[in-house]
Amino acid sequence: MLNLLDGKEIYDKVDALRKKKGWTIYELAKNAGVAPTTIYNWRDRQSSPSLSLLDAVCSAFEISVIEFLLNDDELTTLSEEQKEVMRLWSTLSAEQKKSIINLMRSM
Repeated sequence: MLNLLDGKEIYDKVDALRKKKGWTIYELAKNAGVAPTTIYNWRDRQSSPSLSLLDAVCSAFEISVIEFLLNDDELTTLSEEQKEVMRLWSTLSAEQKKSIINLMRSM
């Protein structure tokens, strides 16, 4: 699992995913709904991103934060059902995510 406190390690993975999509940093920022300076500052300062920034970036890549943080070998230990939940989670709005969390807490 990636170290959430290691901004460089997290940015490097984002950068690899960005390049795989063929996006510029500007395109990533646009797709994530954040200012390009946010991405540049994160890269240049090598600081850890906020959870909301990481969530926005992961949503742009259409993956969940958990999928992002786990290594490939760690992902293979998840059941297909768990992977589907993570995939669907990344498509939800912030309000929908809150609703699901509240629903699960009430169970």
